[in-house]
Amino acid sequence: MTDIPTLANKHAHWSSLQEAGTLFGMRLLLLFYRYFGRRAFSVILGPIVLYFIVLRPHSRESSRNYLLTHSKYFPNAWNQPITLKYIYKHFKCFAETILDKVLAWNNNISKEELEIPNSLSAKTLINSDKGQLLIGAHFGNLEFCRSFIQSEHNKTINILVYDRHSTNFISMMQQINPDSRLNIFQVDEFDISTVLKLREKVDQGEWVFIAADRIPVTGLNHTAKVSFLGRDALFPIGPYYLAHALGCPVSLIFAYRYTDDNTSKIMLDIVPFSDKISLTRESRNSDLAKYAKKFSIELERQCQRAPLQWFNFYDFWATQNTKPNNPSS
Repeated sequence: MTDIPTLANKHAHWSSLQEAGTLFGMRLLLLFYRYFGRRAFSVILGPIVLYFIVLRPHSRESSRNYLLTHSKYFPNAWNQPITLKYIYKHFKCFAETILDKVLAWNNNISKEELEIPNSLSAKTLINSDKGQLLIGAHFGNLEFCRSFIQSEHNKTINILVYDRHSTNFISMMQQINPDSRLNIFQVDEFDISTVLKLREKVDQGEWVFIAADRIPVTGLNHTAKVSFLGRDALFPIGPYYLAHALGCPVSLIFAYRYTDDNTSKIMLDIVPFSDKISLTRESRNSDLAKYAKKFSIELERQCQRAPLQWFNFYDFWATQNTKPNNPSS
């Protein structure tokens, strides 16, 4: 019923991810939440998550691979060996983001739930009239950011995504909230017209969001090999090309739900990245790799704080021994 992703082949590209849930199942879970609340929703979600763990071995092994990699890199973050219990928790955290996405789009997130560690950076960013590029990851739930910033501060965020594999979830969101696709752009690759359109929006003071933790749909072109959690991985450099073309300030942004003293809270972390990304022909490749590494370091920090909030249920390191294409080609 939930939007747990699946792969036909564990070495396939992430864009091959397919929904394992049905539209009817997703709506049924949301109906259950409306009548019985979050605690009951979480309880009924348990056996459903177990069902998908059993039937989706590639996603299960991808979760185990990530968690083992994390535990070796941050051993102090774990007081027990990685067992099925943690894989279950990982899947369940992901499944619960579906509910949070719906709540965020309907502005059912209260300011009292939010915790903003870099409050000064966040305040400076929000109060600025300049357009911004926000870079994030498939970590936690960025809908919290959109909900908070657009509803509380009247900022327009244009989100660049590839979600052709999530048709059931998109259909459900459109039925619940017709505005759920507002300012969301389906992007397979950037062309001049797309960049010019985004540049116009940034010049008008709007914000643009893009994730930077998956190889581009077009393949290994425009990637840089950097270390992530102690292992070589390919990260896209397209976001930094885009930042250069937009000529605007860049920040990293992460958000996720966690529990503190039995109270549910939302962490919203905004990290300044660069006032302006400049690329020169002479040092372009090394500069792009430097930016990708800087991003991976911050993503590591976020994963250290919330290990179960990184949601890439495919073999993220499968291409670690594959050379990326020359970014200048």
